[in-house]
Amino acid sequence: MFKILKKSKISNARLGLIKTAHGDIETPFFMPDATRAVVKGLSNEDLYALGLDAFVVNTYHLYLQPGMEIIKKGGGVHSFMNWQRPILSDSGGYQVFSLIHKNKNNGKITDNEVIFKSPLNGAKHILTPEKSIQIQFDLGVDMMVVLDDCPPNNYSDSQIGQAVNRTVAWAKRCLIEFNKQIKKRCLVGKKQPMLFAVIQGGDNKKLRQLCAEELVKLGFDGYGFGARHVDSSGEFLKDALQFTADLIPKNKLRFGLGIGSPEDIVNCARMGWDMFDCVIPTREGRHGRLFFQICHCGLDPQSTPISKFYKTINISNAKFAKDFSLINVNSNLTMLKKYSKAYLHHLFKINDPLAGHLASLNNLEFYLKLMKKIRLAILEDKF
Repeated sequence: MFKILKKSKISNARLGLIKTAHGDIETPFFMPDATRAVVKGLSNEDLYALGLDAFVVNTYHLYLQPGMEIIKKGGGVHSFMNWQRPILSDSGGYQVFSLIHKNKNNGKITDNEVIFKSPLNGAKHILTPEKSIQIQFDLGVDMMVVLDDCPPNNYSDSQIGQAVNRTVAWAKRCLIEFNKQIKKRCLVGKKQPMLFAVIQGGDNKKLRQLCAEELVKLGFDGYGFGARHVDSSGEFLKDALQFTADLIPKNKLRFGLGIGSPEDIVNCARMGWDMFDCVIPTREGRHGRLFFQICHCGLDPQSTPISKFYKTINISNAKFAKDFSLINVNSNLTMLKKYSKAYLHHLFKINDPLAGHLASLNNLEFYLKLMKKIRLAILEDKF
């Protein structure tokens, strides 16, 4: 299902290929978040025009709304949203744990399950490792993530240690349920989804190593970096990310969950991480922040300072009110070479939905072009 095609000669980066039932994906690659079975503000036609390979749907949100009965009647999430390329689903754990960590009245976490109240109507729900896997099979996705215990970064080592133990125990239960569902649904070959475990441990290397070693023993298709990749001060956890990447077998996929700033993606790809997902390109776009490439000399670490290969602008700033240059003259999309920055500025000022649509298109195209440049640079031994 995953094959490494080339390894960089100057970093830990690698070029690979994933084969799924809904198409192949070249790695490293980026996935936008289609949280509720839609990449906000963009149509499938937009995504196909961009050449998007895959995106991430959110198990927790889809379970609550529209609910699994609707999605199952719709033929699974691919048919429900009429998307015929690969989809990855998360476990729903991050959202549930965030809900509870923010307010203990929202639920409780035990070694067996997570009990939580729906923010939609207050209804009580129980999420177990088995149920998370069952929901993801009902979604019919190509790549799944096990339910893990995702603690806040400011937890003590003792608390993070408890989360590591629970993460490993739940991964075992997820894997057992995964194999049951494979047999029950008669899924073989490329029809069988991939399953990812998540390595927790915060910035404690001993706990990260313990978690990784126990998960690797179980044997998953890939392994993710659990919890936030920045500390409580917003500092990039470079050492923890490289240390964790090195713990993952070289023939397995490495998933940087939630890693999404351009410089963080470049840094992590050099460490050997293969997959990334984040809300940044579309969320920032809806708030008027646009990403543009400013350096055309490639991504050679010797020639391109990591923080200077792109720039961002806030299109809502007054200086763009009379800027009649095109939104993005270097875009491959007609819409971005058709309208001016002044017009986009105006659309944001009147809160027209077209504003977020155009800005999200621009940003997602930037991200996908960045990933293509990274893959080409690996191929040419310049990364």
